[in-house]
Amino acid sequence: MHLTVLGCRSGMPSGGQGSSGYLVSTDSTRILLDCGPGVALALSSIGHPKMLDAVVISHFHLDHCYDLLPIGKTLLSRHARYGASFPTLPEIRDAADAAPLTPIPLYVPAGGRATLRKLAELFPVATIPLLDRAFDLAFDVREYVPGESFTVGDCTISMHALRHAIPNCGVRLDGPTGSLAYTGDTGWTDALIPLARDVDLLLAEATLELADNGPHGHLCATDAGTAAAEADAGQLVLTHFISADSRWLAARQADARQVFAGPVHIAAPAARFDTWIPGGILG
Repeated sequence: MHLTVLGCRSGMPSGGQGSSGYLVSTDSTRILLDCGPGVALALSSIGHPKMLDAVVISHFHLDHCYDLLPIGKTLLSRHARYGASFPTLPEIRDAADAAPLTPIPLYVPAGGRATLRKLAELFPVATIPLLDRAFDLAFDVREYVPGESFTVGDCTISMHALRHAIPNCGVRLDGPTGSLAYTGDTGWTDALIPLARDVDLLLAEATLELADNGPHGHLCATDAGTAAAEADAGQLVLTHFISADSRWLAARQADARQVFAGPVHIAAPAARFDTWIPGGILG
């Protein structure tokens, strides 16, 4: 099981880095976890979004879901019938002959279907109405509830309610070659421990420099390291940073290492991690 970081900034993209988005891959399955601004572009450097077997959204803050619409329109554009206007571009000219569109399962919190419909309605393409149907043709929108589990390809996915300003679920993936847990956005809660129990890799937000138990709900690196240690995780990848300053990030890595004895990594765009290679990092 491999993790590829597509975006790792908290809030909006900055310094050339996109917001939250992570591609989890096994030999036969590709799952996108969150899809904030900048993720569509980063994903396009790896392949076409039609390669995805599912998308899972932890919560409906903008920095975790906004690029669902660009990805949906990208999926639909292959089937828009305007190829006659591009006779020398076969990828467009022949799009009408492409295989039938198979919607990608999109797992969202309760109420997400209505939210996505409103998002699509903000940016209509009246002359090509197909492109306005991202969330009923490109995606098969499925609302989940905390505690639910489902299967995508060779992975079992389970949703764990955590603590944030709006409903947020951590996501755990168990596959034939490894396991991974992702926090989404959360403040400290004991529910982090079952989410990450014995997981090979914990991908944890580390937004804050110092712990804060306020109502918005974010972790610092020490919190993330404590969760990894108490859950007996194999390795920890810190993400959701407010800064890309290398010294600040090194200090956050050191914070986590004070409480967690396993490997601690810093997420960065295009970084790849593995659940079974000693040390975890691929590049």
